[in-house]
Amino acid sequence: MDAVVLAGGYATRLWPITKHRPKMFLPIGSETVIDRIFAELEADDRIETVYVSTNERFAPDFREHLQATDYEKPQLSIEETTAESEKFGVIGALAQLVDREGVEDDLIVLAGDNLISFDVSEFVDFFESRGTPTIAAYDVGSRERAKSYGLVELDGTAVTNFQEKPADPQSTLVSIATYAFPAESLSHLETYLAGDNNPDEPGWFIQWLQERGPVHAFTFDGAWFDIGTPESYLDAVRWALDGETVVAEDATLVDATLGENVHVMAGARIEDSHVQNSVVFPNATIRNCDVRDSIIDEETCIENIDFSGALVGAHTDLSATN
Repeated sequence: MDAVVLAGGYATRLWPITKHRPKMFLPIGSETVIDRIFAELEADDRIETVYVSTNERFAPDFREHLQATDYEKPQLSIEETTAESEKFGVIGALAQLVDREGVEDDLIVLAGDNLISFDVSEFVDFFESRGTPTIAAYDVGSRERAKSYGLVELDGTAVTNFQEKPADPQSTLVSIATYAFPAESLSHLETYLAGDNNPDEPGWFIQWLQERGPVHAFTFDGAWFDIGTPESYLDAVRWALDGETVVAEDATLVDATLGENVHVMAGARIEDSHVQNSVVFPNATIRNCDVRDSIIDEETCIENIDFSGALVGAHTDLSATN
């Protein structure tokens, strides 16, 4: 079987941090989300080729990233877009990839920006035991939050009802961006799109499939983070660090205190400041500040400011007079 890692989004809700870098390269502790996925797919002998579905704009970043690793399975598959307004939608892009790459085997599809706590091999085991289109499902614990996802109803592991973004969800079990499709079901992508159905949200395609045949769900406990906003990114960092801090060897701390869940990267300098639940990118400088729940991009200088929940772009100078 093959796998697709979806990495074609432009992550506009995380701008300016992701304006010039794929959000899949944002660090989560000592690694990135997408590298966690690559490592698991690399280790599973059932997976032959891993197609990294990205856009023209970020293709050079992914090419450089992969060349610097020892992964043998990933290969780029590039959609012809350079901006969010040009995107084909997730299902549209997946159908084009299947056609472009001539995919004829069973297919695992994973979002490159989702942090999941289960092993991908467990999901593949489940898929192979059922032999039907398969999704992963997670209890988000909130009906309000469930409104943003595809709602799943089950009889055992069989999906009996699937509703994409329901206005009045009756449960909190939702589909996450982890899918598996038997080879014979891949032709349904074109059939679905030819019917003028929604090409963007994968849940609409799952709902369409469920109305026509069996679909099963792999449920799991633990953690799942859809890293699409600053808040969800910091939540994922908080989960990965679990109260610890990560400080690069060549970072400089002078009369600085670090609270829980802080990642300070190479070349950063923090003086006379307190930082908590935050990520500080390479070569950023923080002086006489109290920083909480924030993301400070590279080559940024911040002085004499106390703030919380900030998203500060690269090469920014911010200073307040004492």
